[in-house]
Amino acid sequence: MKQLPNILTAVRLCLVPCYFLAFFSDSDWNMGYAFAILVAAGLTDLLDGYLARKYHLITPLGTILDPLADKLMMLSVILSFILSERMSWIAAILLVFRDVAMIVGSAFFHFRDKQIVPAVWWGKFTTVLYYAMVISILFKWAISDWLLWITIAFSFLTSIVYLRKIRALNR
Repeated sequence: MKQLPNILTAVRLCLVPCYFLAFFSDSDWNMGYAFAILVAAGLTDLLDGYLARKYHLITPLGTILDPLADKLMMLSVILSFILSERMSWIAAILLVFRDVAMIVGSAFFHFRDKQIVPAVWWGKFTTVLYYAMVISILFKWAISDWLLWITIAFSFLTSIVYLRKIRALNR
C-alpha cells in the first residue's frame, strides 16, 4: 500500500508514450484513444495525490515523479499539437515557458528553505481551462483557438498571483 501512489505515478509515466502513439495512429478512433489515455492519466494523477495525502504516503520519490509525469504528459500533448499543426509554436513556447519558470521558481524557493504557496483558486481554474483547451484542440472544436489564448493569459496571471503570494510569505 505504501508504494501505491508511486505505482500510479509510474503508470502515468507509461501513458505518456501511449498517448503519443494513439494520437498519431492510423485508426479512425485515434483521437478517442488519445482522449481516453488523457482521462486515465488525469484520474491516476487525482488518485495518487489523494492516496498520498490521505494515508500519509508522500515519499521523496513521489514528490519528484508526480510533477515529472505531469510535465512529460503536457509536453507530449503540446508536441503532438505542434506536429499536427493544431497549435502554433508561439503558443507552445508560451505554455512551456510559463511552466518552466514556475518549476525553476519553486525549486529556487524550495532549496532556499522558503515557504511555498499552496494551490490557489486561480491555479485550479487555470488547470480546468488547460484541460478544456486540450480537449477542444484534440477534437478540433471551433472555440479551440480562443480557449488556447485565454488559457495562456490565465496561466500568466496565475503566475503573477503566485509570485505575489510567495513574496508576501517570505518577507
